[in-house]
Amino acid sequence: MPRTTRADAPDLSSRTPGLPALARSVGAAAALLLDPLRSDRPDADFEATLPDAGLPTPSAAVTLTAFAQVARPVPTFAIVRGVREPARVLSSMTTFLVRHPRATFLIDPAICDDIRDRVLPQLPQPMRAVVTPPSDVISVTDSLDDLGVLPADIDFALPTHLHWDHVSGLVDLPQVPIRTSRSEWDWAMGGARAPQGVVRRPLENRAVTFYDLDGPPVLSFERSHDLFGDGSVVLVDMSGHTPGSVGVLLHLGGGDWALMAGDAVWHVLQIEKVRPTGSFPGRLTDLDRAGAMRTVRRLAALDGRITVIPTHDPGPAAPYVRR
Repeated sequence: MPRTTRADAPDLSSRTPGLPALARSVGAAAALLLDPLRSDRPDADFEATLPDAGLPTPSAAVTLTAFAQVARPVPTFAIVRGVREPARVLSSMTTFLVRHPRATFLIDPAICDDIRDRVLPQLPQPMRAVVTPPSDVISVTDSLDDLGVLPADIDFALPTHLHWDHVSGLVDLPQVPIRTSRSEWDWAMGGARAPQGVVRRPLENRAVTFYDLDGPPVLSFERSHDLFGDGSVVLVDMSGHTPGSVGVLLHLGGGDWALMAGDAVWHVLQIEKVRPTGSFPGRLTDLDRAGAMRTVRRLAALDGRITVIPTHDPGPAAPYVRR
């Protein structure tokens, strides 16, 4: 059963990364130069262990809306390790609204108002400079206003993981509870210093419901959790990027399914090429690079059966944008 608690405000007095984090940043940037020389060969032993458990049998369906968001071109080699053609791909920080018959919720509420002043100063350099969004980035509250949805209409937020760019929109939604796993929460909120990529302000003093991935295999994923018990919203284990990263499998009606992949991949080109993210910033943001690569292989094993929508790839999200 889900367990709900209210998080105490953590000690935010120590936010600077110090020399070890700076050294990791320099090392990751240097490793980027070697990415074109790295080979990502098939892993036959691992792929032989992947389940092929198929899809759930749903008794309900949801509607999916992607919030309009500013996209910017970024070097492909930073997103897909070793890939330089095309030279650039588009990247954005997209939030999704899901309407289920029993609840309305947000997946990855990314952007709050004035994010450059209210959230980004808590990130260390050089990461802050690399990830700062465009000045005209669209906040979650502006998107809700455009759609005629009130903050009071949102029952909860379901981040795929707790990095800053998947929860910062909650700064403007203080009454919205979140759902996450205990392992993800303890990693993000335990200790005196936030992990790389985590900003605690959106999470502090907030009601939290914990779930367990206690369900059977789904598709190529070994663990799952049926959020409503009707097969329409099923969480699957995508650990690696963070310890509790999940994908959110949505039944959209008929035979249509979408898998919200969070940062398991930053762009669908990673699935096509079966490649991890580039070493910078990937080596800073992936807690477990080997585990993250195993998740990429699980996504590649889906072989186009469902629509995979990474949070940062505006292409697959575009058909779901409502203005």
